[in-house]
Amino acid sequence: MADLSTLGRRVRHFRTAAGLTLDQLSDATGTAPSHLSLIENGRREPRLSLLESIAAALGVTSATLLDPAPPTARAALEIELERAQASPTYLELGLPQLRAGKTMSEETLRTLVGLHRELERRARQSIATPEEARRANTQQRLEMRQVNNYLPELELLAQAATDQVGHTGGALTHRTVAEMADRVGLTIVHTDDLPHSARCVVDMERGRIYIPPASIPGGHGLRSLALQAIAHKVLEHRPPADYADFLRQRLEASYFAAACLMPREASVAFLSAAKRERSIAIEDLRDAFGVTHEAAALRFTNLATEHLGLTLHYLRVNGDGTVTGAYENDGLPLPLDATGSTEGEVVCRFWSARRAFARRTRTTEHYQYTDTPAGTFFESTQTGTGTPDDFSITLGVPYGESKWFRGRETQLREASTCPDATCCRRPQDGLAERWEGKGWASPRVRTHLFAPLPHGTYPGVDDRELHEFLEAHAGIEA
Repeated sequence: MADLSTLGRRVRHFRTAAGLTLDQLSDATGTAPSHLSLIENGRREPRLSLLESIAAALGVTSATLLDPAPPTARAALEIELERAQASPTYLELGLPQLRAGKTMSEETLRTLVGLHRELERRARQSIATPEEARRANTQQRLEMRQVNNYLPELELLAQAATDQVGHTGGALTHRTVAEMADRVGLTIVHTDDLPHSARCVVDMERGRIYIPPASIPGGHGLRSLALQAIAHKVLEHRPPADYADFLRQRLEASYFAAACLMPREASVAFLSAAKRERSIAIEDLRDAFGVTHEAAALRFTNLATEHLGLTLHYLRVNGDGTVTGAYENDGLPLPLDATGSTEGEVVCRFWSARRAFARRTRTTEHYQYTDTPAGTFFESTQTGTGTPDDFSITLGVPYGESKWFRGRETQLREASTCPDATCCRRPQDGLAERWEGKGWASPRVRTHLFAPLPHGTYPGVDDRELHEFLEAHAGIEA
């Protein structure tokens, strides 16, 4: 249904088109001209009976008047200007409201609307700092910890989507994903000219999902990209209001995709059988459903506590030891900064996540026990090569729950006292004095620590590049 501002403009548009004045419409509906004027200016909501009378007098239907689309391009600009002047960004300036009257040219109106768009963009950019992103990410991690990383409503949506195409287990095929997209009005299109800042692009107007060619290395990840695009449609996501909203949407889309690739019922049955055999292994879950090791580990964190009764932790760590993703509900003492964020912090060099890099052969998982101030943990780590750095994926549990996992027989054991700086950050006694003033290192600067977050409609995506891509592909047959 149209809001009052749009409704008022539609009434005025059709009244003018019918060649009626307010007085004439007043006579036809038995309503005072002043009351009709308030309706046309979006300041009063008409009763349904009055709306039907107005529609009859204008020769249209009530549904036509209630259409949420502005009646003209100028009306759309007028509404946008009105809403912009009601925003907190504009109100805090203390400037007067400017009414877009008949005498205002369309060129002036477009200029004012453009200024407001830029004002709002700069307001968003000023608050979307790395610190804001880190705080939002921390808050989301804590919220997911409260629910054991399990979202039952998304499980149900994913189950309904896979049930419709008859998928119950095993690897979800590209053809089946395409069928799932078709069921929500989307078509998958492969293209090799995506904007450099986007993994995929969705054209909601034409119902297309643009993703890279299926023949690229690691193309199995394209199923997840397409499913995440489907999730945005199913979950009715809108452009995020802030970074926290962006992270929430990304989490929901990723969760939905994982729950489709590894359906709950089949995954829980598979993992329960492995637990009974005391042989839980992420690599088995990965192979059973044809996904990446990282996807399997993350999916395990969704299901382990709720359905297997296991607490656990997950880490994705770069080759230099910095955390790029983490979750725990087992008490593992994650490295944290002053805001409580762990992303970008360096994990202890004695943890499995880093010890795994020291192996000469990395084709198998690295198992070890790690003693920490919070207790002993059993960890399984798989390493991989990415862009631009190597990375490791670690799944760990408290010592008492190691009995359910493959690799528990390992004799490898390390001790960590982090966050105590003497554990692995301070030089050994005498070394600092020995080399003071005699050694120099040029550090590898992480430029993302200095740059503000890239901004657009979606953080990190170049708006101009995105819109030029959509325009260029609009006329191409899918």
